[in-house]
Amino acid sequence: MEREVKTTAAGVAQRLNETDPAAIGQIERIVERLGAKAVQAFLRETLEIEKQGGIMLSDGSRRRTPGGAFFYLVKGRISRRDRAAVWPHLAGPAGQKKQKAEPPAWEECLDLVLEATEEKGEATTVKITLIGRPGRIVEKADMVLTTMQGTKPPTLPKGLPAPPAEPTTYLVYIARKQWGKVAEAIQAPDDKLIVEGYPVFEKRLGAMVVLATNVTTKNLQVAKREQSAPVCAAP
Repeated sequence: MEREVKTTAAGVAQRLNETDPAAIGQIERIVERLGAKAVQAFLRETLEIEKQGGIMLSDGSRRRTPGGAFFYLVKGRISRRDRAAVWPHLAGPAGQKKQKAEPPAWEECLDLVLEATEEKGEATTVKITLIGRPGRIVEKADMVLTTMQGTKPPTLPKGLPAPPAEPTTYLVYIARKQWGKVAEAIQAPDDKLIVEGYPVFEKRLGAMVVLATNVTTKNLQVAKREQSAPVCAAP
């Protein structure tokens, strides 16, 4: 049964030009809940609507993607119970008294991603900062490669979901010239490396790569502040 669900979902995703794993997982849940026959009917209707111009976003700014149109049709046609099973974050009978909102589970947020990515924004500036101890240093030509692994997350604002417990490993690429400025200082066991850079998700490795734009250490920052501090003249 599971194989049939995945096969049907894969075929639907292909017809909709959906390659996002989250979207494909959503289609699998729809197939599992509604059955292949109903899903194929929604697919045929979606493709027919696409031929006629598609479905616009609620603000009229552009057409929905074929996958977005498919999800829009399914969400609007199925029962409240089925909708709650497929999209848990939409659960809750009409007229029910609102209770204190609980942060959504991480898995539920993956469903929200599908809706959010129907209209992508633009980030004109992207930067990530890593602070901690580097792993093994691997040198290659004019570049140095190391890793830094995140541990537990900081205290997050109220309402945000708790991230997965698995730590995130960052692959850090540093220009040799930059590394030369911190190589000696980071030998001190109590010092911490500070890396600012541009993050890129490497799909083949399933890891986050950080291309360093600025590198220093805690101790180097302290020394720089002390050197630049004004010296008070003796009376």
